[in-house]
Formats: sequence, C-alpha cells, structure tokens
Amino acid sequence: MYITDAIQLRVIVLESVAGIPGMIGAQHRHFRSLHTLERDYGWIHTVLEEAENERMHLLTFLQMFDPGWGVRMLVTTAQFVVAIPYILLYITEPKAAHRFVGYLEETAVHTYCDVIKKMQTPGTNLYQWNDKEVPQIAKVCV
Repeated sequence: MYITDAIQLRVIVLESVAGIPGMIGAQHRHFRSLHTLERDYGWIHTVLEEAENERMHLLTFLQMFDPGWGVRMLVTTAQFVVAIPYILLYITEPKAAHRFVGYLEETAVHTYCDVIKKMQTPGTNLYQWNDKEVPQIAKVCV
C-alpha cells in the first residue's frame, strides 16, 4: 500500500468514525428529553450539527478518492466496532465518552496537520494532491 493510499484510508475511516459520537449523543439526549418530559434547550441540534459536519468531511473525501468494496466493508466494520461500545460508554460514563471524543478530534488534528505539511513539501507523495480539483461538495457559496 502506498503512503497516499494509507492516508486516504485513514481519513475515510477517521471521518466515518468521527460522526458516530454526535449522532449517538443527539439520540441519547432526544430519548432523555422524551423520558423526562423536559426541554433539551437546543443541545440535540448542536450535537447533530457536529455529526453532520463530520459526515460532510467524509463525503468530501469520498468525492476525492474512490473507495473500493474493501474500504467500504472496513468502514462498516469500524463503525460497529466503535458505535456499540461508545453507546454503552455514553450511557454508563458520559464524561469518559466526551473524553473519547476529545482524543478522536486530537487524532484528526494531528492527521490533518501532517497531511497539510506533506502537501506543502515538494517531493512527498502527498504533494500531488495540490493538483486535485476541490470537490464541489467542499466549495462554500457565500
């Protein structure tokens, strides 16, 4: 596997897993609000927006790289491997679940800083990414 293939795989799996906590958090808060018959004061929307943000990152990478069936199976497996324990963690130890999200986001920061550094260094395998077209989904209309 070439370095670019490994980075592509890393960002695709990272973003597919990064969307899990927001969705689980929103679902948990939604059910808790229904159960306690109390308002949530907008937190459901906040964590749903975070899940949507991670999904958009994933969709951007999916337009840049064409994942084969093996990558798709790996993503599905990774989602089950992370989601099921995360649900249990969120229910039993919410602080630990939030700490996990912090570690996940820190991993993303390190990954993207490394990618940017390699994209800016001529002669590296990722320098060729500078020639790639920005996917339409990533372009923001102002």
